[in-house]
Amino acid sequence: MMRMMRWALPKAMACGALLLAALVWQGQALAAARNFEMNVEDTRITLVEKQQFHTFAFAGQVPGPLFYVDEGDEITVNVNNMTALPHTIHWHGMLQKGTWRMDGVPGITQEGINPGESFTYKFVAGPSGTMWYHCHVNVNEHVALRGMWGPFIVRPKKPTALEKTVTKEFIMMLSDWDSKYAAKPGFGGLPGDVYNYFTINGRSFPETQPLRVNKGDVIRLRLIGAGDLIHSIHLHGHVMKIAFKDGFPLANPISADTVLIGPGERYDVIFTADNPGRWMIHDHVDTHTMNGERPMGGIMSVLEYNEIPRDDAFYAWKDKKFVPDFYYEESLKKGPGIYTNEGFKGQLVQ
Repeated sequence: MMRMMRWALPKAMACGALLLAALVWQGQALAAARNFEMNVEDTRITLVEKQQFHTFAFAGQVPGPLFYVDEGDEITVNVNNMTALPHTIHWHGMLQKGTWRMDGVPGITQEGINPGESFTYKFVAGPSGTMWYHCHVNVNEHVALRGMWGPFIVRPKKPTALEKTVTKEFIMMLSDWDSKYAAKPGFGGLPGDVYNYFTINGRSFPETQPLRVNKGDVIRLRLIGAGDLIHSIHLHGHVMKIAFKDGFPLANPISADTVLIGPGERYDVIFTADNPGRWMIHDHVDTHTMNGERPMGGIMSVLEYNEIPRDDAFYAWKDKKFVPDFYYEESLKKGPGIYTNEGFKGQLVQ
């Protein structure tokens, strides 16, 4: 009997390891408990050139850290408020089944997290898809003008056939800013405000970064409306498949070269990099490609193929230093975790 047990235990362990490997290979990673800690800090970020903005930044950066988790994971996030105003976090897209008190709405599900205080959120990650998180105190100012937002990606237990083909992913959070409130925390976000700066991941062109791809890559753009306006994202030279809306797969993906994203909305578009060149990707609401009163700014970037030289004298980014992970494209390769980004860090305001 003992001989049988000594033989059976290693065999069972081996079978278990094979089963776990098979589940991971199929994109069905087992649920895990994931514990995070995050501060909210007064910072000053630069949108473009000399245009700065006082923000209430998650982990001192805009956008906030990337949360990348698996569907079904048990999430714990301890939030410390280091600013002079109250805040909460709403985990936008999470259904909070059985955990409605974790929904992050002051006066409804919790008190605001007062200055110097902490609050711990606990919930199960679900459903899967492209989600995000943001403050729910004075959202008109804290979200629209103070950069209190970040990406929250939930990897599905059962990915669709289309998303299984993806080889490279980029997160693009779109937002709007009114410069007259840049140095006035606690004010702004009122009817009649005029937004005059527009950003991808908290930066305006040419302070954004190119999206670098190889011919044959299957690209997934995770587009998130983090601001207060509607944006119309147009990609030159390619046909995109609008495959997901607010994290949910569409039964029949829509072919398009332009997609409208409203406040709070998320669209995942997938396309094949099959047309080498340098191709614009930009907001087709023309006033959103301005930096203040100057054109050729705002929500603009370039899809760059690595097969194409970048040495044309006229190219706007000919001598620009490339900063990887501007779209969290490198972090998304690493699997579940929380990922900060030094490039998004602001200057701490005392």
